[in-house]
Amino acid sequence: VLSDGAGQYDVLVHAACWLHAERPLARMIPYSEEHRTALAQVRQEIWELYQDLKAYRQRPESSRRADLEARFDALCTQRTGFPSTEGVLKGMRRHRAALLRVLERPAIPLHTNLSEGHLRDYVKKRKISGGTRSEAGRQARDTFASLKKTCRELGVNFWAYLQDRVRGTGEI
Repeated sequence: VLSDGAGQYDVLVHAACWLHAERPLARMIPYSEEHRTALAQVRQEIWELYQDLKAYRQRPESSRRADLEARFDALCTQRTGFPSTEGVLKGMRRHRAALLRVLERPAIPLHTNLSEGHLRDYVKKRKISGGTRSEAGRQARDTFASLKKTCRELGVNFWAYLQDRVRGTGEI
């Protein structure tokens, strides 16, 4: 299971999203030039490691694993002199196995962008409407949201698909 680190998804073999792991650093507001420099350095190291992990996914070589693991450990144990930055790195270190899952299973993506993209329309609609009034309404909404997203990915006109099903023509 690949997730943003939410506890309910920490089941089975878990992988963590690198974008979510780095996000607290991206949102951090540095309070001095030294903090800004340290923060920029740490973020650069994270994204350099991320790029190398992406390359590993494309061409997994067991000889590179030890180096990538050592770089991760060095990144997460470094002293920046800024507790806020070190706190984020400590959190990444706690999720070491999940963040480096790609070394065991190269098919696993390094981020959740694709799965979050699938849910984005659904979440926007739910926020606007305030939810449904019944379980049947929730099931209908979820079913139609899934059908719409599938049609979009397959290049099928959603309205034409619905008409095809209602009329029973079986053309689509």
